[in-house]
Amino acid sequence: MSGDDRQNEEDRQSELAREHKERQAKRAAAQTAKSRRNTFIGAGVAVVVVAGGIFAATTLVNREPSKVSAESTPSASASASTAPSVTPSAKTGPVTCTYKRETEVPNKFVGLPGKKPNMKLKKMTIVTNRGTVVVDLMTDAAPCSVNSLSFLAKKKFYNNMKCHRLVTPDVSGVHMLQCGDPLAKADGKNPTDGQGTAGYVFGDENSDISLSKGVVFMTQAGDAMGQNNSQFAISLSDENNQIGSGYNVVGVVSEGMDMLLGLATSGKDLLLNDADITGDGGTTAPKKPVIIKTITFK
Repeated sequence: MSGDDRQNEEDRQSELAREHKERQAKRAAAQTAKSRRNTFIGAGVAVVVVAGGIFAATTLVNREPSKVSAESTPSASASASTAPSVTPSAKTGPVTCTYKRETEVPNKFVGLPGKKPNMKLKKMTIVTNRGTVVVDLMTDAAPCSVNSLSFLAKKKFYNNMKCHRLVTPDVSGVHMLQCGDPLAKADGKNPTDGQGTAGYVFGDENSDISLSKGVVFMTQAGDAMGQNNSQFAISLSDENNQIGSGYNVVGVVSEGMDMLLGLATSGKDLLLNDADITGDGGTTAPKKPVIIKTITFK
Protein backbone atom coordinates (compact mmCIF):
# COMPACT_ATOMS: atom_id res chain seq x y z
CA MET A 1 0.00 0.00 0.00
CA SER A 2 1.47 3.33 -1.05
CA GLY A 3 1.91 6.23 1.34
CA ASP A 4 -1.04 8.05 -0.23
CA ASP A 5 -3.25 4.98 0.15
CA ARG A 6 -2.26 4.60 3.80
CA GLN A 7 -2.98 8.26 4.41
CA ASN A 8 -6.37 7.98 2.69
CA GLU A 9 -7.20 4.90 4.78
CA GLU A 10 -6.18 6.69 7.99
CA ASP A 11 -8.25 9.71 7.00
CA ARG A 12 -11.24 7.45 6.28
CA GLN A 13 -10.91 5.65 9.63
CA SER A 14 -10.58 8.99 11.40
CA GLU A 15 -13.72 10.27 9.68
CA LEU A 16 -15.65 7.12 10.55
CA ALA A 17 -14.53 7.39 14.17
CA ARG A 18 -15.58 11.04 14.30
CA GLU A 19 -19.00 10.25 12.85
CA HIS A 20 -19.44 7.36 15.28
CA LYS A 21 -18.56 9.62 18.21
CA GLU A 22 -21.03 12.25 17.00
CA ARG A 23 -23.80 9.64 16.74
CA GLN A 24 -23.04 8.41 20.24
CA ALA A 25 -23.16 11.95 21.60
CA LYS A 26 -26.49 12.61 19.90
CA ARG A 27 -27.98 9.37 21.23
CA ALA A 28 -26.71 10.14 24.72
CA ALA A 29 -28.17 13.63 24.62
CA ALA A 30 -31.50 12.34 23.34
CA GLN A 31 -31.58 9.60 25.96
CA THR A 32 -30.75 12.08 28.72
CA ALA A 33 -33.56 14.39 27.65
CA LYS A 34 -36.00 11.48 27.39
CA SER A 35 -34.89 10.10 30.74
CA ARG A 36 -35.40 13.44 32.46
CA ARG A 37 -38.94 13.65 31.07
CA ASN A 38 -39.68 10.00 31.79
CA THR A 39 -38.43 10.07 35.36
CA PHE A 40 -40.36 13.18 36.25
CA ILE A 41 -43.56 11.66 37.50
CA GLY A 42 -44.41 8.14 38.60
CA ALA A 43 -47.85 9.52 38.28
CA GLY A 44 -51.21 7.86 37.92
CA VAL A 45 -51.76 4.45 36.54
CA ALA A 46 -52.00 2.57 33.29
CA VAL A 47 -53.04 -0.97 32.47
CA VAL A 48 -50.02 -2.88 31.23
CA VAL A 49 -50.06 -6.38 29.76
CA VAL A 50 -47.28 -8.66 30.98
CA ALA A 51 -46.60 -12.37 30.94
CA GLY A 52 -49.06 -13.95 33.30
CA GLY A 53 -51.71 -11.24 33.29
CA ILE A 54 -52.53 -7.58 33.55
CA PHE A 55 -51.38 -5.22 36.25
CA ALA A 56 -51.78 -1.53 36.89
CA ALA A 57 -48.38 0.04 36.58
CA THR A 58 -47.12 3.43 37.55
CA THR A 59 -45.96 4.95 34.32
CA LEU A 60 -43.74 7.88 33.64
CA VAL A 61 -44.53 11.00 31.76
CA ASN A 62 -43.18 11.25 28.24
CA ARG A 63 -44.61 14.50 27.04
CA GLU A 64 -42.66 16.98 25.02
CA PRO A 65 -42.07 20.17 27.01
CA SER A 66 -44.44 22.91 25.88
CA LYS A 67 -42.98 25.99 24.27
CA VAL A 68 -43.41 28.52 27.03
CA SER A 69 -42.05 32.02 26.62
CA ALA A 70 -39.88 33.64 29.26
CA GLU A 71 -42.74 36.02 29.98
CA SER A 72 -45.02 33.07 30.72
CA THR A 73 -43.00 31.56 33.53
CA PRO A 74 -41.72 32.92 36.82
CA SER A 75 -37.99 33.46 37.16
CA ALA A 76 -35.84 31.17 39.26
CA SER A 77 -35.84 33.77 42.00
CA ALA A 78 -39.61 34.11 42.06
CA SER A 79 -41.20 33.53 45.44
CA ALA A 80 -43.14 30.29 45.87
CA SER A 81 -45.95 32.37 47.32
CA THR A 82 -46.36 34.17 44.00
CA ALA A 83 -48.62 32.50 41.48
CA PRO A 84 -47.16 31.86 38.01
CA SER A 85 -47.46 34.86 35.73
CA VAL A 86 -49.54 32.79 33.31
CA THR A 87 -53.16 33.79 33.75
CA PRO A 88 -55.34 30.68 34.02
CA SER A 89 -58.32 30.57 31.69
CA ALA A 90 -61.43 30.86 33.84
CA LYS A 91 -64.45 28.79 32.88
CA THR A 92 -67.36 30.74 31.48
CA GLY A 93 -70.96 29.99 32.28
CA PRO A 94 -72.24 27.11 34.44
CA VAL A 95 -69.68 24.36 35.03
CA THR A 96 -70.57 20.67 34.97
CA CYS A 97 -67.96 18.09 35.93
CA THR A 98 -67.90 14.50 34.70
CA TYR A 99 -66.23 11.70 36.65
CA LYS A 100 -65.93 8.20 35.21
CA ARG A 101 -65.68 5.07 37.34
CA GLU A 102 -62.39 3.21 36.85
CA THR A 103 -62.20 -0.34 38.20
CA GLU A 104 -59.24 -1.79 36.31
CA VAL A 105 -56.64 -0.36 38.70
CA PRO A 106 -56.12 -0.74 42.46
CA ASN A 107 -58.39 1.71 44.19
CA LYS A 108 -60.24 2.77 47.30
CA PHE A 109 -63.64 3.89 46.10
CA VAL A 110 -65.58 6.30 48.31
CA GLY A 111 -68.08 7.48 45.68
CA LEU A 112 -68.12 9.95 42.82
CA PRO A 113 -67.93 13.73 43.32
CA GLY A 114 -70.98 15.81 42.47
CA LYS A 115 -71.23 17.35 39.03
CA LYS A 116 -71.58 20.93 40.28
CA PRO A 117 -68.36 22.31 41.79
CA ASN A 118 -68.17 24.91 44.54
CA MET A 119 -66.63 27.86 42.71
CA LYS A 120 -66.08 29.80 45.94
CA LEU A 121 -63.26 27.63 47.25
CA LYS A 122 -60.06 29.68 47.54
CA LYS A 123 -57.63 27.76 49.75
CA MET A 124 -56.58 24.18 50.39
CA THR A 125 -54.77 23.41 53.66
CA ILE A 126 -52.74 20.22 53.90
CA VAL A 127 -51.77 19.33 57.46
CA THR A 128 -48.96 16.77 57.63
CA ASN A 129 -46.80 15.28 60.35
CA ARG A 130 -43.95 17.45 59.06
CA GLY A 131 -45.84 20.74 58.87
CA THR A 132 -48.69 22.57 57.18
CA VAL A 133 -48.99 23.59 53.53
CA VAL A 134 -51.48 26.19 52.30
CA VAL A 135 -52.37 26.29 48.60
CA ASP A 136 -54.00 29.26 46.88
CA LEU A 137 -56.46 27.61 44.52
CA MET A 138 -57.21 28.36 40.86
CA THR A 139 -60.79 27.19 41.17
CA ASP A 140 -62.07 29.33 38.30
CA ALA A 141 -59.68 27.57 35.93
CA ALA A 142 -59.63 24.08 37.48
CA PRO A 143 -63.08 23.67 39.05
CA CYS A 144 -63.40 19.92 38.48
CA SER A 145 -59.94 19.15 39.85
CA VAL A 146 -60.61 21.24 42.96
CA ASN A 147 -64.07 19.67 43.24
CA SER A 148 -62.55 16.18 43.21
CA LEU A 149 -59.93 17.02 45.84
CA SER A 150 -62.52 18.70 48.03
CA PHE A 151 -64.91 15.74 47.75
CA LEU A 152 -62.21 13.25 48.72
CA ALA A 153 -61.06 15.46 51.58
CA LYS A 154 -64.60 15.57 52.97
CA LYS A 155 -64.71 11.78 52.76
CA LYS A 156 -61.44 11.72 54.78
CA PHE A 157 -59.89 9.86 51.87
CA TYR A 158 -56.51 11.53 52.41
CA ASN A 159 -56.47 11.26 56.22
CA ASN A 160 -53.38 9.43 57.54
CA MET A 161 -52.17 8.81 53.99
CA LYS A 162 -48.44 8.53 53.32
CA CYS A 163 -46.99 10.51 50.42
CA HIS A 164 -45.45 7.75 48.34
CA ARG A 165 -42.94 9.63 46.23
CA LEU A 166 -40.30 12.27 46.87
CA VAL A 167 -37.53 12.89 44.37
CA THR A 168 -34.57 15.24 44.36
CA PRO A 169 -32.61 16.62 41.39
CA ASP A 170 -29.66 14.29 41.96
CA VAL A 171 -31.97 11.27 41.66
CA SER A 172 -34.37 12.24 38.87
CA GLY A 173 -33.25 15.62 37.60
CA VAL A 174 -36.33 17.22 39.15
CA HIS A 175 -37.66 17.95 42.65
CA MET A 176 -41.20 17.08 43.70
CA LEU A 177 -43.44 15.49 46.32
CA GLN A 178 -46.31 13.22 45.22
CA CYS A 179 -49.25 12.01 47.29
CA GLY A 180 -52.72 10.55 46.82
CA ASP A 181 -52.26 6.79 46.51
CA PRO A 182 -54.53 5.30 49.22
CA LEU A 183 -52.76 1.93 49.00
CA ALA A 184 -49.17 3.18 49.20
CA LYS A 185 -46.90 1.98 51.98
CA ALA A 186 -44.09 4.46 51.22
CA ASP A 187 -41.58 2.10 52.79
CA GLY A 188 -39.12 1.89 49.93
CA LYS A 189 -40.00 -1.77 49.46
CA ASN A 190 -43.55 -2.00 48.13
CA PRO A 191 -43.24 -2.39 44.33
CA THR A 192 -46.75 -1.14 43.61
CA ASP A 193 -46.71 2.26 45.31
CA GLY A 194 -48.12 4.92 43.02
CA GLN A 195 -50.76 2.71 41.43
CA GLY A 196 -53.69 3.35 43.75
CA THR A 197 -56.48 5.83 43.04
CA ALA A 198 -59.96 6.74 44.25
CA GLY A 199 -61.49 4.55 41.56
CA TYR A 200 -62.48 7.23 39.06
CA VAL A 201 -60.92 9.53 36.48
CA PHE A 202 -61.75 12.95 35.07
CA GLY A 203 -60.75 15.31 32.28
CA ASP A 204 -58.00 17.84 31.74
CA GLU A 205 -58.27 21.54 32.56
CA ASN A 206 -55.98 24.48 33.32
CA SER A 207 -53.14 22.60 31.68
CA ASP A 208 -51.28 25.53 30.10
CA ILE A 209 -49.14 26.41 33.12
CA SER A 210 -45.59 25.15 33.47
CA LEU A 211 -44.56 23.41 36.67
CA SER A 212 -42.64 26.12 38.53
CA LYS A 213 -41.69 25.82 42.19
CA GLY A 214 -44.79 25.73 44.36
CA VAL A 215 -47.21 24.66 41.62
CA VAL A 216 -49.68 21.97 42.75
CA PHE A 217 -51.02 19.74 40.00
CA MET A 218 -52.86 16.49 39.35
CA THR A 219 -50.85 13.56 38.00
CA GLN A 220 -51.76 10.89 35.49
CA ALA A 221 -50.17 8.15 33.44
CA GLY A 222 -47.60 8.94 30.79
CA ASP A 223 -49.09 10.11 27.48
CA ALA A 224 -52.56 9.83 29.06
CA MET A 225 -55.28 12.38 28.49
CA GLY A 226 -58.30 12.84 30.74
CA GLN A 227 -57.07 10.26 33.25
CA ASN A 228 -56.66 12.48 36.30
CA ASN A 229 -57.36 10.73 39.60
CA SER A 230 -56.73 11.19 43.33
CA GLN A 231 -52.97 11.64 43.02
CA PHE A 232 -51.41 15.10 43.08
CA ALA A 233 -47.91 16.52 43.25
CA ILE A 234 -46.15 19.65 44.43
CA SER A 235 -43.30 21.04 42.34
CA LEU A 236 -40.33 21.90 44.54
CA SER A 237 -38.05 23.50 41.96
CA ASP A 238 -38.16 25.86 39.00
CA GLU A 239 -36.06 23.23 37.23
CA ASN A 240 -39.33 21.39 36.69
CA ASN A 241 -40.20 24.03 34.08
CA GLN A 242 -38.24 21.85 31.64
CA ILE A 243 -41.24 19.52 31.58
CA GLY A 244 -43.44 22.30 30.26
CA SER A 245 -47.20 22.20 30.74
CA GLY A 246 -49.90 19.57 30.22
CA TYR A 247 -51.08 18.82 33.76
CA ASN A 248 -54.14 20.03 35.67
CA VAL A 249 -52.76 22.83 37.83
CA VAL A 250 -54.97 23.40 40.88
CA GLY A 251 -53.01 26.14 42.64
CA VAL A 252 -49.76 27.45 44.10
CA VAL A 253 -48.25 26.98 47.56
CA SER A 254 -48.50 30.19 49.60
CA GLU A 255 -47.37 28.81 52.97
CA GLY A 256 -45.12 25.91 53.95
CA MET A 257 -42.63 25.97 51.09
CA ASP A 258 -39.60 26.03 53.39
CA MET A 259 -40.87 22.91 55.14
CA LEU A 260 -41.38 21.15 51.80
CA LEU A 261 -37.89 22.05 50.59
CA GLY A 262 -36.44 20.64 53.79
CA LEU A 263 -38.03 17.20 53.37
CA ALA A 264 -35.05 15.96 51.36
CA THR A 265 -31.92 17.66 50.12
CA SER A 266 -30.50 14.72 48.18
CA GLY A 267 -30.95 11.04 47.44
CA LYS A 268 -29.42 10.17 50.79
CA ASP A 269 -32.71 11.26 52.38
CA LEU A 270 -34.73 8.88 50.20
CA LEU A 271 -35.62 5.20 50.15
CA LEU A 272 -34.55 4.11 46.68
CA ASN A 273 -36.74 1.16 45.80
CA ASP A 274 -34.96 -1.39 43.63
CA ALA A 275 -38.12 -3.51 43.54
CA ASP A 276 -40.13 -0.83 41.75
CA ILE A 277 -42.00 -2.82 39.09
CA THR A 278 -41.44 -0.13 36.47
CA GLY A 279 -37.75 0.23 37.28
CA ASP A 280 -38.02 4.00 37.13
CA GLY A 281 -38.03 5.14 40.74
CA GLY A 282 -41.75 5.86 40.76
CA THR A 283 -41.99 4.55 44.31
CA THR A 284 -39.05 6.47 45.77
CA ALA A 285 -40.15 7.54 49.25
CA PRO A 286 -38.71 9.83 51.93
CA LYS A 287 -36.80 8.11 54.73
CA LYS A 288 -38.70 10.27 57.20
CA PRO A 289 -42.35 9.65 56.25
CA VAL A 290 -44.57 12.46 55.07
CA ILE A 291 -48.07 11.65 56.29
CA ILE A 292 -51.15 13.70 55.47
CA LYS A 293 -53.25 14.16 58.59
CA THR A 294 -56.07 16.18 57.00
CA ILE A 295 -56.88 18.26 53.94
CA THR A 296 -59.46 21.05 54.27
CA PHE A 297 -60.89 23.66 51.92
CA LYS A 298 -62.35 27.10 52.38
